[in-house]
Amino acid sequence: MTSAAAGSPADVVREHLSATEIEFTEAAAETGETTFSFALPGERKLQTPVRLDVGRHALGVHAFVCRRPDENFEGVYRWLLEKNLRLFGVAFALDHHGDIYLDGRLPLEVVTPDELDRLLGSVLTYADESFNTILELGFATSIRKEWEWRNLRGESTKNLEAFRGWLER
Repeated sequence: MTSAAAGSPADVVREHLSATEIEFTEAAAETGETTFSFALPGERKLQTPVRLDVGRHALGVHAFVCRRPDENFEGVYRWLLEKNLRLFGVAFALDHHGDIYLDGRLPLEVVTPDELDRLLGSVLTYADESFNTILELGFATSIRKEWEWRNLRGESTKNLEAFRGWLER
């Protein structure tokens, strides 16, 4: 099915999000651009906020992955750049604060339900699979302090279990 058969690219996005039962907000700008905002549910990263911008020539995807690392910036950013070599449809990027995003663009001519599904699947997979590594590389001191604080007080460390291996060394 081509995007022309399904209607405008904004129609394709709207119909796909509705069909997959993703709650979204939609905003139209005077420029003709339509923006869709929603969150994709994950496992390691519980939610990935996503914005799709349907512009005059391209569909932009912008997904927040993680705030600016507290430490080891060079290690985190190097890991992201190396990871970019293996990604489909999106790439890791930084905003002016140093926060980490997945970002990509598709020509409007290729916006179909299948391509949109593939693109959003990439966003969800890369955000979810990368999240713990980014935390380990860029927030190790904070995670270790939280682990020790919770253990001293006998509090649950359930949400830190993914890091148990290197925390108990």
